[in-house]
Amino acid sequence: MNLNKWLALSGWLTLLAALLHLAIPIGGPDWYRFFGAPERLARMAAAGKMYPVIVCLCIAAVLFVWAGYAFSGAGMIRRLPLLRVGLALIAGIFILRGILLVPLAAVRPDLLPALCNSKGVDWFLILTSLVCIAIGVGYTAGAWHLKRT
Repeated sequence: MNLNKWLALSGWLTLLAALLHLAIPIGGPDWYRFFGAPERLARMAAAGKMYPVIVCLCIAAVLFVWAGYAFSGAGMIRRLPLLRVGLALIAGIFILRGILLVPLAAVRPDLLPALCNSKGVDWFLILTSLVCIAIGVGYTAGAWHLKRT
């Protein structure tokens, strides 16, 4: 099987996101804030609560599994069960996460100011949305390539 470059790249990006979610609790409350976590989580982290750590660990665990599916589809590890279905679902979730801001802002315009802070537009939120769309497109293209081979 040839290396599926779309899925390999998407897998590496997903793995990077998983590792980042492991690092955030180590970085503390400022990292939660920088990486877009709700202020409530940052305050809980500052108070030494375990809930923010558990949230990050759960997100990281899901992202590790998703990276595994990408690497499996890329031909880098053994074939995982329900590979095509899994890749399609993962792609859909990433794309939905990326585009969710647009319909959300249309339905709830009162949330639009959340995209801005006192310094202007929240470019981090916009950037992460674009990255999620790109990763989702990578999973989609990779899954499509699997279907055709």
